[in-house]
Amino acid sequence: MEQFFIQNGDIVLRLVIAMFLGMLVGTERFLARKEAGVRTHALVSVGSALFVIISEIVMQNYANMGAFDPMRMASQIVVGIGFLGAGSIILEGSRLKGLTTAGGLWVTAGIGMAAGFGLFGLATISTVLVLLILIFVYILEKPLLKISEKNDTAEKTDN
Repeated sequence: MEQFFIQNGDIVLRLVIAMFLGMLVGTERFLARKEAGVRTHALVSVGSALFVIISEIVMQNYANMGAFDPMRMASQIVVGIGFLGAGSIILEGSRLKGLTTAGGLWVTAGIGMAAGFGLFGLATISTVLVLLILIFVYILEKPLLKISEKNDTAEKTDN
């Protein structure tokens, strides 16, 4: 087992970075009390990295086959994440809930793919930007939400 880690240190590093960055995004979602939290985002990110790594290994093994395109596997990650995202969106009355969670899962898959391809800088910068969006934009939205709720209350009393 130790030999595996020595020979495949780059692969292990890619998976661990994908897991860590996915966990960062998931932590924000967990603290915001959303459906998909730390484990879900970590799994999406590691899974995406895993499929990318598989694509690279398969490409190396079958490079001499002209019609073989291992990038198709990576592109199918986006399709698969669409199913997870669609499952997290709920219509509650006249409001949609879960759109941010679905978007978070989608971008976490991209972070995992970047880590899987060894693009650690891109994966890290993307994670920072996602956290900025999820945390700071939420803080900026709070006052706007209060104004919106006041307008909704005023409209109900006028009717």
